[in-house]
Amino acid sequence: MKLHYVLMVIFTVPVAVSAQQNQNESPPYSEEGWIRLLNGRDLSGWHAQDSTAENQWVITSAVHFDSINSPNLLIPEPTPGDHIVNGPDGKTVNLVSDDDFGDIELYVEFMMSKEPNASGIYLHGLYELQIFGSWDTDELKTSDCGAIYHRWIDEKPVGGSPPLTNACRPAGQWQSFHVWFRAPKFNASGDKIANAKFEKVLLNGVVVQENVEVEGGTRSHMSIPEAPLNPLLLQGNHKSIAFRNIYYRPLD
Repeated sequence: MKLHYVLMVIFTVPVAVSAQQNQNESPPYSEEGWIRLLNGRDLSGWHAQDSTAENQWVITSAVHFDSINSPNLLIPEPTPGDHIVNGPDGKTVNLVSDDDFGDIELYVEFMMSKEPNASGIYLHGLYELQIFGSWDTDELKTSDCGAIYHRWIDEKPVGGSPPLTNACRPAGQWQSFHVWFRAPKFNASGDKIANAKFEKVLLNGVVVQENVEVEGGTRSHMSIPEAPLNPLLLQGNHKSIAFRNIYYRPLD
């Protein structure tokens, strides 16, 4: 009932805006070999990181952003589709893929609300590619959009990689990550012989990371060991965030 009430209010005001993808962009998943990770009907293929918590992710056909009346909340259409939003209040459990992945090329589109928004995509459930509302930021840090988030050791941030440039768009606009990622490598004895590596990351078509190694899990990573194969994680427990067009293919 709470969700229906919010939808009614938003649709009665003329200033509500439905953000659309930049028509000048050509998404890479039209090429061969890409596999879709959202089926447009339900959350098959994904599960809550915390199985004891209520999973409020919403499957929707479209996402609306009202910059005047509800700037801190993304509003889903009440019809199912290939978009997901982290609940009617903009906070719910993290989503983890059922499948595990090794070396991977990943494409994801996301939308943020206006408030200082934070989310992330964890490759292998361990190495976070940061999502943050930093479209008006001049001095880029490891917490800004397009950063590889820092590790957390002895209650201090360690490492991480700020984005090379600020390619972040304002709230209410669809944005994209295109990622080339190498899993950590292990020998026959199980000893790690190569760190995980972000070969390249594009934020909205702009290179923001290149050839960055990650020595271990970044802050708030899943409680799993580094391995040749691990899942993806979409962070949903911070602020209002939406995702769509999640595709991957193995990286040769």
